[in-house]
Amino acid sequence: MGIILFDGVCNLCNGAVRFIIKRDRFGKFRFASLQSDAGRALLERNGVTHWGTDSIVFIPQQRDAFRESSAVLYILKELGQGWQLFFPLIHIPTFLRDGIYRFIARNRYRWFGKKEKCMLPSDTTRSHFIE
Repeated sequence: MGIILFDGVCNLCNGAVRFIIKRDRFGKFRFASLQSDAGRALLERNGVTHWGTDSIVFIPQQRDAFRESSAVLYILKELGQGWQLFFPLIHIPTFLRDGIYRFIARNRYRWFGKKEKCMLPSDTTRSHFIE
């Protein structure tokens, strides 16, 4: 199991969370927004104090946290169902992968919009979230 921390007001990020939940057949992932008390506590507990809300963070069980493009690739690897085929992209130098990630992150609100408040899980998805 792993924990995914995401920007709770970002429409792109919320779409990614819905995408993962829909494909997470074995309940491998739990979620918390980076803006939530639970999200901040998880970051602090894992020694992550300098990451803002512009990065997805994946905290796999018994491993160090991943962020940015590495987080995305490790999430896809764990998701399976063919999505793990993207994992060999991990061999692309981090500065290139994260450069593309950061370009998208800088423009995500402009391209995809944002909400005034963090996403509230529905009754059917509530069990996937850490509160």
